[in-house]
Amino acid sequence: MRFIHTSDWHLGRLLEQHHLIDDQAHVLDQLFLLAKDSECTAFLISGDIYDRGVPSPEAVELLSDFVSRLALDLGITVIMIAGNHDSRERLGFGAPLLRRANVHVFGPPISAVPFVDLEDAHGHVRFYALPYAEPVEWREVLKDESVRDHQSGFIRLLGSASIGHPKALRSVLLAHCFARGGQVSESERPLVVGGGGQVDAALFDSYNYTALGHLHRPQRVKSAWYSGSLLKYSKSEADHQKSVFIIDMDAAGACSVEPVSIVPRRDLRVVEGLFDELLKNDLSEDYIHIVLLDKARVMLAAERLRTVFPNFIGLEYPEESVGVSRAVTLSGLTEDQLFEAFYKEVLGEAPEPAHLEVYHEAVKTVRGEEQKGQ
Repeated sequence: MRFIHTSDWHLGRLLEQHHLIDDQAHVLDQLFLLAKDSECTAFLISGDIYDRGVPSPEAVELLSDFVSRLALDLGITVIMIAGNHDSRERLGFGAPLLRRANVHVFGPPISAVPFVDLEDAHGHVRFYALPYAEPVEWREVLKDESVRDHQSGFIRLLGSASIGHPKALRSVLLAHCFARGGQVSESERPLVVGGGGQVDAALFDSYNYTALGHLHRPQRVKSAWYSGSLLKYSKSEADHQKSVFIIDMDAAGACSVEPVSIVPRRDLRVVEGLFDELLKNDLSEDYIHIVLLDKARVMLAAERLRTVFPNFIGLEYPEESVGVSRAVTLSGLTEDQLFEAFYKEVLGEAPEPAHLEVYHEAVKTVRGEEQKGQ
């Protein structure tokens, strides 16, 4: 059986002030063609379909159009679960009706791990779906006070599922969680402060394939796989190669995993350099985070850099280059010394005599106006 694994679309997300819906539509068109050309049986989305609990109309329309094309035009079975960014009730609306079109949506937690059985030439494959929920929700649904964190919740749920699993039946698990040992990015919302939100990846060893969501870097954690996010959603992801996975499962349940790169409408890059040199760059439509290497802070740097990088998303200086952590002692300084200290802090050099002359003239003007007003 062949299926596709993707996750963490975050439809409707903003990158600083930039709306990403067109960028997301661009890559979803690639995923549709990939699903069509690969002739896959199933398409798995492991949570964080939307970026927020109340998604924008444009995000809802984008998901509806994509899923409709997969299920109705291509006849592919879609299985998706809620992530920690999704409203589980909103995502799960209409689930019984959607099942008739082979679109299986799992939102709110229930007392048993639901599943979908699909068939290939070698028999059935069971796809278990474990949507994201807080431990307190699992505790209430399961009526089990021993569920105190994500780890104990997963042990309880997956243990129950394994008891009823037919022997030798091939299986796939979809889950949205932080598997211990996974590499994180800045754009992921922490599930729990500290380590209480992590689960041991060894819990997934009994499945032929585990399709995880939540971490944005494509990676393998023991026997489980994160496909990673649809796009780069922070500067910490600039070095990621975003992808989706095509999985081929044989008769014995052995899986081969093929990453397929996603080509974004605009890349996200971190660019380092001196301010004057960066202004000489050719116009770029990419999302750009700038690291300025100048020894002094540049006035109106962001506004001026946008003339070259219209999709500018952030600016920083290496701490050591401008002495951000250096304390300046101001007590006991004269007005002239205060001005010289300020000038040097901003521009990185002492003022010239001509600069001091302009300063003195400005002070005289201000004091003269103050005297007239008295």
